[in-house]
Amino acid sequence: MYPAHPSTADPARAKPSGPVLFARYAYGPNRLGLCGPDDAEAIFGETSDGSDERELRELALGFEGAYPYLELIARANAITDPLDRRVVEAYWLGSPLLDSVTPDLLGESLRLRFRPRLGKPEWKWLLASAPSGAKPVHAFHVLDVFPKVGLMRAEQADRVLETMDSCRIRWGRVQERVGDTLVVNAVPLVLIDGKLSLGPPRIEQVTGWRDGHGFLGEVCRDDVVSIHWGWACDVLGADQVTRLIGWTQRQLNIANDTL
Repeated sequence: MYPAHPSTADPARAKPSGPVLFARYAYGPNRLGLCGPDDAEAIFGETSDGSDERELRELALGFEGAYPYLELIARANAITDPLDRRVVEAYWLGSPLLDSVTPDLLGESLRLRFRPRLGKPEWKWLLASAPSGAKPVHAFHVLDVFPKVGLMRAEQADRVLETMDSCRIRWGRVQERVGDTLVVNAVPLVLIDGKLSLGPPRIEQVTGWRDGHGFLGEVCRDDVVSIHWGWACDVLGADQVTRLIGWTQRQLNIANDTL
């Protein structure tokens, strides 16, 4: 699935705070007007240069898709701050914190958020994901919630697959930097015989900076970066890569079982 050698990311690289880390991942879709408040410039500016956490916290509340998952993870782990770095990383990449979210807790959250929007058959399929082992990681929302709310129709399958692949947190091994762009070897989402799967890595380009400003700092060949809607969010360590791959595969298996 992916080259075995680990990322060369410096283990001493400074770790961003929870609000900054959340904004790094949230910026990609927000800049396209897909989710969150209409203030992408503030998100980019505070995340890349200013890091005004008070403003980032206020902006994070406007992400109606992601923030309830953060609250759920925090509550299940007795963490008072939904933007605690541990909670944020658990949501975007996956972590053992997710195991504290029981099927009952996730099921109740799904009922409150999505039951009014779904017909009985679709709701039955979505509800089945919680006892099947789904957890409130971003991959669950992309791979399981999207299809259950009626997006995975035959006539839309190609477009929906592309959207799901852009929306999920992907990983790519850096080949080179060309200006504000990274050439990466990234793992795509594919549909085979009606089932979602991870395909072989392929070369593609993603955006890492705007006029030299971005979230990544120094990037070296063979570093692994996380990618959200075509934007490079962070340089991942080996443990983070392992967790991201593992949780993505886990949610893929659950999505296919309830598809």
